[in-house]
Amino acid sequence: MSEQLVELNVTGMHCNNCALSIHKLLEKKGLQNILVDFAGEEVKFSNTHSVAIPDIIKDIEGLGFKVVDDPATHTAPFYEKVENKFLFCAILTIPLLAHMVLPWHFLQLPTVQLLLCLPVFLVGCLHFGKSAINSIRGGVPNMDVLIFVGSSAAFIYSLIGTIENLGDKYLFYETCATIITLVLLGNVLEKRSVTQTTSAVKDLIKIQQVNANLVVNGGIEVVSAKEVRPGDTLLVNTGDKIPVDGEILSGDASVDEAMLTGESIPVEKTKYDKVIGGTIVQHGNFRMIATKVGSNTVLSQVIELMKKAQAAKPPVQKLGDKVASVFVPAVIFISLVTFVVTYFAVHTTLQIALMNAIAVLVISCPCAMGLATPTAVMVGLGRAAKNGILIKGGDTIEAVANTKYVVFDKTGTLTTGKFRINDIKTEGNTTIEQVRGIITAIEERSNHPIAKSLLNGLKLLPQTRLILKTASEEKGLGMRAEDVDGNHYFLGTAKSTAENEFNLSLYKNQQLLAQIAIDDEIKPEAAALITQLKKMNIIPVLLSGDRENRCQKVAKLIGIDEVHSEKLPDEKLTVIDIYKQKGKTIMIGDGINDAPALTKADVGVSMNDASQVAIQSARVILLNTDLHSVVKFLQISKHTLITIKQNLFWAFAYNVVAIPIAALGFLNPMVGAFAMAFSDVVVIGNSLRLKSKKLSPPAP
Repeated sequence: MSEQLVELNVTGMHCNNCALSIHKLLEKKGLQNILVDFAGEEVKFSNTHSVAIPDIIKDIEGLGFKVVDDPATHTAPFYEKVENKFLFCAILTIPLLAHMVLPWHFLQLPTVQLLLCLPVFLVGCLHFGKSAINSIRGGVPNMDVLIFVGSSAAFIYSLIGTIENLGDKYLFYETCATIITLVLLGNVLEKRSVTQTTSAVKDLIKIQQVNANLVVNGGIEVVSAKEVRPGDTLLVNTGDKIPVDGEILSGDASVDEAMLTGESIPVEKTKYDKVIGGTIVQHGNFRMIATKVGSNTVLSQVIELMKKAQAAKPPVQKLGDKVASVFVPAVIFISLVTFVVTYFAVHTTLQIALMNAIAVLVISCPCAMGLATPTAVMVGLGRAAKNGILIKGGDTIEAVANTKYVVFDKTGTLTTGKFRINDIKTEGNTTIEQVRGIITAIEERSNHPIAKSLLNGLKLLPQTRLILKTASEEKGLGMRAEDVDGNHYFLGTAKSTAENEFNLSLYKNQQLLAQIAIDDEIKPEAAALITQLKKMNIIPVLLSGDRENRCQKVAKLIGIDEVHSEKLPDEKLTVIDIYKQKGKTIMIGDGINDAPALTKADVGVSMNDASQVAIQSARVILLNTDLHSVVKFLQISKHTLITIKQNLFWAFAYNVVAIPIAALGFLNPMVGAFAMAFSDVVVIGNSLRLKSKKLSPPAP
């Protein structure tokens, strides 16, 4: 049966509990790969059982949410906006509260208080009541259940007092109205704050919304980037955002790629160079051919990656989710116990017993627990992305805690990856021009960083060209090829104990043609990074397929003591496994040759340029290949985890302290509502500090 991937835009979710109720609903329907992002207002799932989409939409809307075509263009009716509900309720609640301090007799009349409170209560019923009932139906009772029960109890009690003419002691209309108004205020602040936590993804989405200058029959036609198709020719001028991924056909320019790499220095681009959609041309202009459009562009993949990452829960969140799922029934039980004990055992008045029970309901805040982790993760991932660091999931942030080993690949990670040929030693009658021609022909068929460097170094030197029939790459060994005359070639490394600088060998029909000495430079910041890791009590390890003498030379220069050289891809897996058994291990590689090792490590970090292999194999991608990004990644992960723990501590501590205080009668329900309304804002505000917080190095 074919799998149908479905994406829906769902508005009305305001915390993790909302997302959880939709998740449970979709699980019950047998849907797979469910992803619910409450902040991004997206729901995704795989429909393998051919469940009718209209039925799914109807059930989601039955929970009290709204499925729309596009949240960006969707405008809620005036009466549905939470800001307008708050203003309406505030206007009527202020006179109700004023009767306690102003000497205006008419405000103290039960009928006047009823008339002022009734519209507020009806708004509360529609807003909180609908949500409460739907959350119970969804199997995940939310905070609105507590607010609805508490405000209803105060209103009904006051209404009975008014009808029976029992006097002022039975009137708590201001309590009912104030609870609803303050919680609506909390919702307004919460909504605005949560929007800020997702700003990184929204900023990237805005970058996609550009126009393109399409070259048609010699003229220019301005179209949306969404309308560009692979193979189209586009004109890009100074100040333009490059609309899609492609290659330059003619012209040159300086391109600002900071939005992807975090690197502020522009990159010079010329003919044949690849350009990435969303980056900005600072000066110059060029014509380009579109190669990747729509969801295939690097930017689209980055956005998708971030959305999935925000939905991946760290293990620390599981505790919060478990508590939140049983929190509401537990609070209702505590509230009932409070009423029974206060009224029947302590023998207080009915009014006091009821007010204590309502105070317990309205001061409790399960939403703070639901928001504690996702808001911190969203801000942390956003800050990382703006520094050119893509973290594939909140669980990765927790996975790097207590790291003991950081294993580095050598080529392209600790070194620049830009190779040069130092020497060529030919055998027999072979000329150096022939060797250069064979190397060029073979390496043109390879995607390895060494191949690209060798081609750049050889293109201006005299050579005898060779035409190949086939060529294939053997991971960790080298390249095999066959020319049009049937001759077989091999260019690659061979294990040797010889202490010489020749690290590549070229064979023709199994006969040695030449030995080549190549070298690349160590990145200038490599030694500082190794020193920093040692200060953090992290042991750096070098793991490479290169020869022993070359690996030892690099390790000695930058301060690495543990070296594993001449390892094939499968042998690298064994080495990673040994380190994993001794402690938490991060592997940092180029994302191509090291893909298996990156997957095997506790956390794989790719120093590549967002290639498809890197995105699939590594859990972290450093778009800016500056090694300082490694420390920044560790810092952001550390502070995000600290923020999550602070949020959860606040959420638990607040409820553990506040509920008993309310139950013992030391808290007015209105004060409780005020405290509850702002408890969420405290959690989100603490998460938002991550945006600009000064990051200290991770402690040992």
